[in-house]
Amino acid sequence: MSRAVALAVLIATGAALCAVPAPAEAATRDYWVAAVPVTWNTVPNQRDAIADVGVSPADTVFGTVVYRRYTRGWKRPLRNTPSGSGHHDLMPGPLIRAREGDRIRVHFKNLDTLFERSHSMHFHGVRYPPSSDGAYVPGFSGGDGDVRPGRTWTYRLRAGADSVGVWPYHDHSPSMHESIDGGMWGMLSILGRHERAPDREFVVVMAPMGRFQSIDGRAFVGNTPVFTSVEGDRVQWDVMAMGSEHHTFHVHGHRWRERGVDLDTRTVGPAESFRIRWRERDPGTWLYHCHVEGHMEQGMIGIYQVARR
Repeated sequence: MSRAVALAVLIATGAALCAVPAPAEAATRDYWVAAVPVTWNTVPNQRDAIADVGVSPADTVFGTVVYRRYTRGWKRPLRNTPSGSGHHDLMPGPLIRAREGDRIRVHFKNLDTLFERSHSMHFHGVRYPPSSDGAYVPGFSGGDGDVRPGRTWTYRLRAGADSVGVWPYHDHSPSMHESIDGGMWGMLSILGRHERAPDREFVVVMAPMGRFQSIDGRAFVGNTPVFTSVEGDRVQWDVMAMGSEHHTFHVHGHRWRERGVDLDTRTVGPAESFRIRWRERDPGTWLYHCHVEGHMEQGMIGIYQVARR
């Protein structure tokens, strides 16, 4: 074999190795998401039920922009979170689900008629080219990080073996700080290639909201999500923090195992995320909350209900 032929074979072999195809069972998953204006109420019942005090609507109601899921072509709005994952919608943004090896296309449209700001979507935990980064850097970034009102962009992502778990996404446009403070964030949930999906999946985003500490944009028992399951269910909690503070996630009466250690509390910092799982076996009504006591007193507490089968 000549050196030229050998070199050609080497190059071809290397190219083949670099261009490893997706596994046969991998899918392409399309999500249609828009930035939409809403009037949000952090404390809809206007009460701190545990302290038994009222809260003024002047402190809880405000206009903001959130991510909302739609059908193809942004024709009809859909729920952001799975059935059973709380009793309200819009915060957090759509739960983006995939499996290891999948390609994900997120078609984004900016419908911000309230502030008329640019927005974007920046994803953690997945692979993508620079044109799908979604971060605004003057002089460097493209349209992906600066989607202006009325415009669209498609983010092209890939879930690798190192993507298994749960991850944040959030606005990273010129209005990033205002958008994150106002609730423009959501989560990706990536399963292993052969991993069994949970029966119930709960999305918990711990974040400051005005002068309150919120779970999914709500504060205090009676307003924060009431998560429900049935004895025997495989339950998964997707937990993350947004903002600039650390929180400690705790569920009463339950434990989970990590690296051979039983836990019932775990700390999470800004833009950090984790998932925990268990087979539910403890019927009843339980509290879940941030164990930073000041945060709990400011509203970061909710109810988890387990029914008997």
